[in-house]
Amino acid sequence: MDYSRKISERMWNLPDKGEREAEREQTFIDDIVQKAHIERELLSSLDGIETAFDGGAGCGRFSILLAKQGVHVTHFDISQPMIDKAREIAEREGVSDRITFVKGALEDLSAYADASFDLVMSFDAPISYTYPNQEKVISELVRIAKKRIMISVSSRLGSLPYLANPIQKNQFILDQESKDPWVQWCLSSREQMIDGFAFQKSGLQNAYETGLMGDVEETKRAYEQGETPWCITYHFMPKELEEILQKNGVKNISLAGPGAFARTIPNEILVKIMNDPKQREDFLEFCHTYDSNPYVCGMGKDNLFAKGEVEGIEQ
Repeated sequence: MDYSRKISERMWNLPDKGEREAEREQTFIDDIVQKAHIERELLSSLDGIETAFDGGAGCGRFSILLAKQGVHVTHFDISQPMIDKAREIAEREGVSDRITFVKGALEDLSAYADASFDLVMSFDAPISYTYPNQEKVISELVRIAKKRIMISVSSRLGSLPYLANPIQKNQFILDQESKDPWVQWCLSSREQMIDGFAFQKSGLQNAYETGLMGDVEETKRAYEQGETPWCITYHFMPKELEEILQKNGVKNISLAGPGAFARTIPNEILVKIMNDPKQREDFLEFCHTYDSNPYVCGMGKDNLFAKGEVEGIEQ
């Protein structure tokens, strides 16, 4: 059985996924930082881009952004609730005529010919959820690109600190009065998580060496028992991702770690910055500069971002 695909299908098709994912930038500061970084990269790279493929497009954060710029976008996702939410937002924003919505899994892009899209993008780690097929998926995404590719995947170095910090998400809560269930769980469970924590070197060492956090077999068993576990997720090293892209013919590759700067700042200061429009604008601009430095790219909060040029075959 293709467990990663089946687990992803079950998890991302939960009925509340569309509404909850659409509100992430109103809920968590790390999401604001990451998406601001990607938006800046996209808007500065649209020269010659008329068509785009957004793989794992979710609620349309970036497919709708590009449609507003006049780009014709194929919005591709495994989750019907998120496609439905994206369609709703696109209609409200007046760009639904420039977006084609497709339900599908990244493991199968056979419907698309070589060099089908000027730009291919996939953000917020859907590639990492295709383990053990992540390299093949990257190869396929490059195959259907004609000019540029931009992706973000789960970062191994960036994610490892989670295993030594059970309250890491609390640092990025924007509004403690939010009704979001996850926000309230993080707040109410804080002391319990601290009291129950014990540093375990073996788990960290295994994740560092394999790129897999947690017990894969246990996740499969949970799925078979009817549960909805988090996706089996592969976490990339920076050099590893760069070499995979190079092997598939991508040129002029640059990497970044969105969130590397923000993760050094306590919640109280982050909230103060976010609530002041001028400070927020300046902060996000500097985060982009800092997080784009190759020496910190691996320490992005969740994701490792990569972009490059593709010499696609003319159709």
